[in-house]
Amino acid sequence: MTIKVGNKVPSATLTQMKGGTPQPIKTDDLFKGKKVVLFALPGAFTPTCSAKHLPGFVQHAEEIRQKGVDTIACVSVNDAFVMGAWGEQQGTGDKVMMLADGNGDFTRALGLEMDASRFGMGKRSQRYSMVVEDGVVKQLNVEEPGGFSVSSAEHAMNQL
Repeated sequence: MTIKVGNKVPSATLTQMKGGTPQPIKTDDLFKGKKVVLFALPGAFTPTCSAKHLPGFVQHAEEIRQKGVDTIACVSVNDAFVMGAWGEQQGTGDKVMMLADGNGDFTRALGLEMDASRFGMGKRSQRYSMVVEDGVVKQLNVEEPGGFSVSSAEHAMNQL
């Protein structure tokens, strides 16, 4: 079952690189009492993700925060080391929290998993964005396969 607007975000543990060490981060802690823009993509270092999706959120981070957002977070079904390296390469700094969903547990719990096996990528996340307030989904934007529009930073800013 796919998550919907009005649903509570499921409890899961993601991982973030901090000081060269993978650190667990519980979704309950990530969202509690905060307004969060979360976006997910199929894979770090992939073409659309690296050229458009993540850079848009890095570029517009300050504008998004000025609209009352506490945290901007990127999730991918990659390991924390890959997400950390990709964040460094993309210059995310403290603008975008880079979160690994290494086993895809969070992605499956949301009902937003896709099978990219025909591309040699296995089970991955669909491309989406959501606005979450205190753990409840207020906006959800899931892309059509191959699409990139409703999950962009610009679209998220228009929804805030």
